[in-house]
Amino acid sequence: MSEIVLLKDPARPLDQRGRAMHDLRISVMDRCNFRCTYCMPKDTFGEGYRFLSSAERLSFDEITRLAGLFVGLGVRKLRLTGGEPLLRAGLPELIGDLAALPGIEDVALTTNGVLLPRHAADLKAQGLGRVTVSLDSLDPDVFRHMSGGFGSPTEVLNGIDAALNAGLGPIKVNCVVQRGVNDHTILDLVKHFRGTPVIVRLIEYMDVGNRNHWNLERVVTARDLQTEINATWPLVPVAPGYSGEVAERYAYADGAGEIGFIASVSQPFCGDCTRARLSSEGVLYTCLFASHGIDLRALLRSGATDNDLEERIRGTWLSRNDRYSELRADHTATPERKIEMYYIGG
Repeated sequence: MSEIVLLKDPARPLDQRGRAMHDLRISVMDRCNFRCTYCMPKDTFGEGYRFLSSAERLSFDEITRLAGLFVGLGVRKLRLTGGEPLLRAGLPELIGDLAALPGIEDVALTTNGVLLPRHAADLKAQGLGRVTVSLDSLDPDVFRHMSGGFGSPTEVLNGIDAALNAGLGPIKVNCVVQRGVNDHTILDLVKHFRGTPVIVRLIEYMDVGNRNHWNLERVVTARDLQTEINATWPLVPVAPGYSGEVAERYAYADGAGEIGFIASVSQPFCGDCTRARLSSEGVLYTCLFASHGIDLRALLRSGATDNDLEERIRGTWLSRNDRYSELRADHTATPERKIEMYYIGG
């Protein structure tokens, strides 16, 4: 079914800018085994930081119930995020429940990869379609600096191999590029995955949350990255795979695969954003840069009916008017407190 047909479906609410809901990102865990400087910097998220208790997080049954309601409003793709989602005990069981929902076309997972050797086969068996793995550098020193001293490139590469062997593809590798931090290692990362089924996606450093010390001067634009890579390995534009795709896609002219660029800062793509986000404690957010959300857990646990929940979700989407990236300059001049990325995924 084409996107145009779906947009005409009266069951699918359109927000204030005519955008339908198509993707739901579900954070299943607010904890992580890394302390990446642009997401959970160690100086803030240290040993004394209080994360959610098990009782505060949505149960698998609650997640599945809410996901089913989102499907009724037009969601076709689910992505599980964190924190690090593979820290959530029993996650394959949840994957199985979500993959079985009528109408779901794709269930994916974003992870730092180090736990994939332990879980990849089970995740695939339960219905997970594909994984996206975060990997910011193959240089061990740069990697450890960016990860807060945890993990290694070798561990992440072993996780990617496990995902490939399990058939979790296509696999995408997300790399957040920061000037003066890891930008000098990008060509090595790209070279490593050229000629493999793995698709590297280079992401502009974004001002997500309040604690990652974001500075515009550290942003390397997607255009500059594309120019640099094209000078070494000529690139050919690839048409978007679907409406709302965030990455600009290119194929290597020599047939050695594909690469993507995500330009949220320099070329905002708010206009066709179809994503809703659900935190691990059940708060619905309509933007990665949101400053507040709608508490669905309270409704769930107070005995709300499916109709009550669906109407709350529908009403939230109908009133949605988010376009933070298009207005970034205004927001940075008068900064507002934003939800942290580890809390609702990237």
